[in-house]
Amino acid sequence: MTLHTAQETSCDTVLARMSGRLADQTDISEALPLIKDDIAAVIPFVHCDVCLLDRPGWVISHEVGIRTRWSRASGRIDHAPIREVLYEQCPYMLTDDAINDARFTYPGAACEPILNHGLRSRVHVPLRCKGRLIGSLNLSDTKVARYSLQTVAQAQQIADVLAPWFHILHLAEQAERRNRTPASGLGSEEGLRRGALELTQAMELERQRIGMDLHDQTLADLSRLLREVTAETPLPREALADHLRETITGLRRIIDMAVPTLLDLFGFTHAVRVHLERACHEDSTILDVQDLTHGLPDTLGPTVRSALFHITQEAINNATRHAGASRITVRINQPTQATLAITVSDNGCGIPAAPSRQSGLLHMRTRARLISADLEILPDQGTTVRATLRIPTRSQEPKDRR
Repeated sequence: MTLHTAQETSCDTVLARMSGRLADQTDISEALPLIKDDIAAVIPFVHCDVCLLDRPGWVISHEVGIRTRWSRASGRIDHAPIREVLYEQCPYMLTDDAINDARFTYPGAACEPILNHGLRSRVHVPLRCKGRLIGSLNLSDTKVARYSLQTVAQAQQIADVLAPWFHILHLAEQAERRNRTPASGLGSEEGLRRGALELTQAMELERQRIGMDLHDQTLADLSRLLREVTAETPLPREALADHLRETITGLRRIIDMAVPTLLDLFGFTHAVRVHLERACHEDSTILDVQDLTHGLPDTLGPTVRSALFHITQEAINNATRHAGASRITVRINQPTQATLAITVSDNGCGIPAAPSRQSGLLHMRTRARLISADLEILPDQGTTVRATLRIPTRSQEPKDRR
């Protein structure tokens, strides 16, 4: 949208005008676009959204200005960069540069729009109806130090006007959502039947995957241990113990992956971020996960997406266990319209010319071949692992006409 400059307009006049516009509005998706110019007359912004508490632990957002992932799907409060306001831990949030503010870019935060669009100056104030928190009003600008405490006061005035209207519209939208869900009769039975069928198919695919992992990894590891124990000159006890620990760790990883709730419920990027945080035991290591595709991996088939995730997992495991890296970066991008690339980079010691164990590398190459992806393992001031997958060309998304 076109950036606005603050006009010499009475704030009270603008607030009254906003209230009048919202009085006749019945569609919540059209409410914020209807008043965006009025808000901009008081507070200039590049991005503005109203974030509303939805079902327990979840929020939904309506935005104007730059389109981001925040309004495309509901999100968990735990991962919202504005969680301190939504949890009522502070009366407002104000920052001169959100990109370098740990409150907004903490590990696990859904902060990709902040980083991708350079949303530096940000102000966030609560929306309340009858004294109860129902959400927040959020404004962002690409300029550093654009907002002040005066902006906070102005934003709170606007929020106080918007809150009752958005509360009513949100309740109506929730009721409509419930009415669209089959509640009884054949619709409900058909929904249950399809759900059971999909669950059965998913369980069968997962059973096959677990079997492959146990055969390729655990069985091979145990066979190697048996040879080492029964050899004429067995390995020293300490070495055998180390190999046994590695086998147990590999088996534990297979068990963990047998319950892929993070990948299924929260998507590829979030699952990768959580795995990276769990795998890294050094608090000083800088972890960075960037999705520049707006969730493209989650549009792939489950088999392909799962394979990409496991390749990424293995690359992360190699970086965290063996590289001694102080920085690990995962980048998801689309080099061309027909390709998707997942890149895991670290600044560690690199992969030895003759590594003692190559099962992880073999697993990555095998999974890449199964989905016809190209896998590159490159020395680059550390190690870079890149999986590139050819995908159908996506048609250009329609522009927002709100």
